Amino acid sequence: MSNLIKGGNFLCEQITPQAIYTPEDFTDEHKMIYRTALGFVNDRVLSQMDDLEAKKEGLNKALLLEAGELGLLGTDVPEEYGGYEMDKISTCIIAECMGRAGGFAMTHGGQTGIGQLPIVYFGTHEQKMKYLPGIVTGEIGTAYALTEPGAGSDALSAKAWATLSPDGKYYVLNGTKQFITNSAFADIFIVFAKVDREKFTGFIVDADSEGLSTGPEEHKMGIKGSSTRTLILENVKVPVENVLFEIGKGHVIAFNILNMGRYKLAGNAVGNCKQAIELAAQFAVDRVQFGKSIAEFGLIKEKLGEMATRTYVAESMLYRTGGLLDEMMHSLDMSGPDGGQVAAKGIEEYALECSINKVFATEVQGYVMDEGVQIHGGYGVTSEYPIERLYRDCRVYRIFEGTNEINRTVITSTLVRRGLSGQIPLKEAISEVNEKLAGEVVTRNGEAELVQAGKEILLYTLGAVLGKYGKDILKYQEIVGKIADMCMRVFGMESAWLRAQKAAANYGEEAAKIKMNMAKVFINTAIGTMVNLAKEVMAAIAEGDELKKHLANIQKLSSYIPADTIAIRQEIASAVTSQVKYVV
Repeated sequence: MSNLIKGGNFLCEQITPQAIYTPEDFTDEHKMIYRTALGFVNDRVLSQMDDLEAKKEGLNKALLLEAGELGLLGTDVPEEYGGYEMDKISTCIIAECMGRAGGFAMTHGGQTGIGQLPIVYFGTHEQKMKYLPGIVTGEIGTAYALTEPGAGSDALSAKAWATLSPDGKYYVLNGTKQFITNSAFADIFIVFAKVDREKFTGFIVDADSEGLSTGPEEHKMGIKGSSTRTLILENVKVPVENVLFEIGKGHVIAFNILNMGRYKLAGNAVGNCKQAIELAAQFAVDRVQFGKSIAEFGLIKEKLGEMATRTYVAESMLYRTGGLLDEMMHSLDMSGPDGGQVAAKGIEEYALECSINKVFATEVQGYVMDEGVQIHGGYGVTSEYPIERLYRDCRVYRIFEGTNEINRTVITSTLVRRGLSGQIPLKEAISEVNEKLAGEVVTRNGEAELVQAGKEILLYTLGAVLGKYGKDILKYQEIVGKIADMCMRVFGMESAWLRAQKAAANYGEEAAKIKMNMAKVFINTAIGTMVNLAKEVMAAIAEGDELKKHLANIQKLSSYIPADTIAIRQEIASAVTSQVKYVV
C-alpha cells in the first residue's frame, strides 16, 4: 500500500496527469471489449426493447445467456471458476455500455454485481465451484435479497430471521424481501437474515427451495424491462454449507459488495448520458424552427455543451477510479483461500471514491436526461421517442446501491474518519491552508490554480467545521451533505483537468482541445458553487465577527478571473452537433 494513492488522499496530495488512468489509455483489448459490449446492447437489447418493456417471458434470461456467450458476465470471476479475471477497467467498460440497455442494465448488474460478487469475494471453494461457472455463462440466474419493507437504507434493521435445525444440518429462513431484481428467473438468491434474530448473516438460497416464492411484478416508473418482485421465505430450509462467509458477518459482505456496485452504477450512468446526448444532438440538428435548425440557437447550444461537459467530468472520475482499483488489485496477494476477502478489503480502500462516482454520475445523468427531454420539446414526453424512456429509467439510479443521501454521509464520514485517524494527512493539509491565509493570497490564474483553490476552500471549510463539532460533525446532516458536494466537485475538477493535461502532453494541444474546453467550463462553474457551499456552511456554524472572518478567508482563497464559459460551451456544442454524438 506504500506506493499506492490512499483513498481520499486526492484532497491532500498533488497528483500528476500521468499518474491517473483515462479512457485514452484503453488497450486494444479494452477497445475490443467496448465494441463487443456496445454491439450486443445495440443489436440484441435495444432491438428488442419493446418486448423487454412488455416483460416478454424468458427474454431476460435468453439475453443473459447471449451475454454469457460473449464473455460479458465473468470479468470479475477468477479463471479457476470459469471466469475471465479481467481488470476493473474492463468491468467498467462493460458497465458503461450496459448503461444504454434500459432495464436490462439492471438485469446484467444484478447478475454480475450484487448477485455474483458475494460468492466471488466471500464464498468457500466449494460454493464457488458449484455456482460461479453457471453464473458466468448465464445458465444460473442470480438475485440479491437485502432490502425489506421496513429496512431499506437501514439494512441492518432487517427482520428476516434464521434458526438452526435441531440436527444442525440446515437453517430455517423466514421473512420478506422487497424490490428484488431478477427475482422472476433467478436460480439462486443471496439472502440476508438474522440467525436467532441477532446475527446478521448471508445465505445462498436455491430458488427451487420449498417455501420460497415471489410476488407479482412491481409496476415501476422506469426500468420496466427488468424483473422486480417481492421474495417470500416461509420455513425455507437452507443447508449449513450454504452459509456465506461467517455467522454474524453478513454486514461485511453487504457493505463491501456495495462499493463495486456503486462504481458499476456510475459506469451505467455515464453510458446512459452518452446515449442521451446522441439522441438530443440528432433531434436538435433535425428540428427546424424559425427557419433554421434548433441546434443553432444559443440556449440549445448551452444545453448540449453543458450535457457533454458534465458527462466528460463523470467519465474522467470514473476511469481515474478504475485505475486506482486496478493498481490496488495488482498490489495484493490473492492466491490463498481467502483471496476474495483480500480483494474486497482492497476495494474498500476506495469506498469514498466509489460513493463520489455514484452520486456525481447519477446526478449528472438526471440533469442530462432532463435537458434531453427539454431539447425534444413536446416530443420528449411521448413514447415515440426513446428519450422519454431514458428519462423514466434514470430516476431510480439515485436510489439504487444506497441512496445519494446515504452516499453523501459515506463520503464525508469516510474522509473525516481517515483524516482524524491519520490515515491521510488531512490535519496537516488544513494547517497549511490556515498558514497560507496568514499571508497575502493572490488572484488565481488559470484552471490548475482554480483546482487548488477548490481543494483549499474545502479544507478550510472542513477545518472550521471540525474545529466546532469535532467527531460530532456527522450529527449535522445538512453540513455533511454540503461537505460531500464540495468533495465531489474537487475530485471532478481535478480529474477533468488532469485528463485534459495528460491528453495534451501525449497527443498535443489541438487533439486535447475539446477535453481542455470541457475541463475549463466545469472548473470555472464548480468554483463558484464551492464558494457558495462554503459560505452556507460558515453561516450555519458561526455568526458576527467570526462569520465575517470566515467569509473574508473564503474570498481570499477564491479570488480569480473567470473564463468565458458561454463561448467555450458553444465550441463544445458545435463539436457535439457536427458529429451528432458525445465527443472528446
